[in-house]
Amino acid sequence: MTISNDTRGRVKKVGEPIALFFGRLGLTPDGLTLIGFAITVIGAVLLWNQLWLVGGLVVFAGGVFDMFDGTLARATGQVSRLGAFMDSVFDRWGEALVYVGLVAGLAASGWVNAPIFAAAAMASAFLVSYVRAKSEGLGFSAGTGMAAVGVMPREIRLVILCGGLVLGGLIGTEFVSAGEGAGGATIPLGILVIDGALAIIAVGATITVIQRILHTRAQAAGEVSNRAS
Repeated sequence: MTISNDTRGRVKKVGEPIALFFGRLGLTPDGLTLIGFAITVIGAVLLWNQLWLVGGLVVFAGGVFDMFDGTLARATGQVSRLGAFMDSVFDRWGEALVYVGLVAGLAASGWVNAPIFAAAAMASAFLVSYVRAKSEGLGFSAGTGMAAVGVMPREIRLVILCGGLVLGGLIGTEFVSAGEGAGGATIPLGILVIDGALAIIAVGATITVIQRILHTRAQAAGEVSNRAS
């Protein structure tokens, strides 16, 4: 499954009235970026404290809120390279803090393998963003072309992660056999659900990285062919 740029455009159009409302309140695109980041930080702290359900909802709210900064900038003619830079940096920063919160919370849960899933998901997710940034920085996939390449862009990762957190929080009191888990014979089923979501992200993001590498290679091959002709 991929999200085309046309679909992204339609979703942003739906959010435009909300973004303009924030603008009428006196908020700037950069201000919305910082507010979305602050919401995400709160979500990360909640995950650190193993509040999976409310943490997942807050992280999702921060991710949804994040779309309003760019929408407001486009709707009000405030698009700038600095704004795009700020948006990207705080997106990555917030995503990193969410995974750090997850690693800490899962480690505190007593299940020694759980943080590994969070670390793997974080590494794969950051590679997705890095491949796009590096490709576009070298002149490939100009504009937002690379955003539509791959099965697991940021929006899909956000839905899977927060869905796993909410579901894990809802069923967290159920226990199953933990095998050789840290010091006990049981593990909350909710932790396994969260691990499953993180594993899906790690695998899907890795596939996306490969898809984006192949996409860039194809563009490079096309350039060579055009020069030769």
